[in-house]
Amino acid sequence: MPDAPGAGAGAPAVVARALGGAALAGAAALAWASLVEVRWYTLREVEVPVLPPGQRPLRILHLSDLHLTPGQHRKVDWVRDLASLDPHLVIDTGDNWAHLDAMPALLRALEPHLERPGAFVLGSNDYVAPTPKNPARYLLPDARRSGSHHTELPWRELVARLTSAGWIDLGNRRDVLEVDGRRISLAGTDDAHLDRDRYPAAGGPDDARTAEAPVDLHLGVTHAPYRRVLDAMHADDVDLAIAGHTHGGQLAVPLYGALVTNCDLDTSRAKGLSGWPGPRPDQPGGADSTWLHVSAGLGTSPYAPVRFACRPEATLLTLRAP
Repeated sequence: MPDAPGAGAGAPAVVARALGGAALAGAAALAWASLVEVRWYTLREVEVPVLPPGQRPLRILHLSDLHLTPGQHRKVDWVRDLASLDPHLVIDTGDNWAHLDAMPALLRALEPHLERPGAFVLGSNDYVAPTPKNPARYLLPDARRSGSHHTELPWRELVARLTSAGWIDLGNRRDVLEVDGRRISLAGTDDAHLDRDRYPAAGGPDDARTAEAPVDLHLGVTHAPYRRVLDAMHADDVDLAIAGHTHGGQLAVPLYGALVTNCDLDTSRAKGLSGWPGPRPDQPGGADSTWLHVSAGLGTSPYAPVRFACRPEATLLTLRAP
């Protein structure tokens, strides 16, 4: 039987409606990612059973990847308010700013935290301001590029400001802190994303574990959690490795997770608490692993101000006995 007149004429309209619906959904997702979620800061609270038996809990506030620019008053106020958590120790894993004129905003954000014991490392965007680039580069095995013009940021002044307030610079060095009656040794690296990392040797005069006084906790701190750095921390028997840099993938797929980490770390460890090199130490097969916490951070590059299914975050790590 021949087709009735006009039969099949609705197919193009159906396709057009489907494409229009997809475009509308994409526009809505972009609006959510750029206008809402990128400013929807959240505090993650994580327990890590890593202290010796019988010790009382120890609270560590982990800040990372603020990428501050002038005018981000809400982010500054939110970071300041985290001081009400009353942490025993603050760890800052870098990429604090993203603009030549962001020093006043950054110092205001960190001001109440600088009154507490703290330690820090720098990230690539503490040294140089970010530049525009094709977002598709993040899908490459190595998203870094060379030969581009960069604006150097006043990172030496930043280091001086933080250390003069009492925070410890862990860039390729070791140190020790007395915190809440506990003796904490720390080992850190400069930014591996810029190949500035040189893991400090164990057993030397700066290794607190070689002293007569016992150490209650050994922490590893780095900005970018490249595998070589995590391997060095694991070999150094750190109790907990702390890192940032990944932004948690920044654009994640709901129910799946991150697509990239902007380093050679696998996407299953893009954010949150995990283990290295195997499962978490409290999971089957993880007995020889090191605890690892990666923060998704609080900011983005000013040239890619979007987040999707990956809210900007800071973390309160509560370390406790098993």
